[in-house]
Amino acid sequence: MRVVVDRDRCEGNAFCVNIAPEVFILDDDEYAVVIAEPVPVEQETLVEQAITACPRAALSRED
Repeated sequence: MRVVVDRDRCEGNAFCVNIAPEVFILDDDEYAVVIAEPVPVEQETLVEQAITACPRAALSRED
């Protein structure tokens, strides 16, 4: 599984970072960045939660 951040939609709310800090960080411009590609199997449930929780729908899953 891969997850993609749409930087045009991301506002840096950090919901993803709070839910899955081993997969997401905020860069210097306060945009979410994926730091684990592909997503480790043990993190997939958290990443799914982060995708759902993103208030701007800036995250999407790619298989």
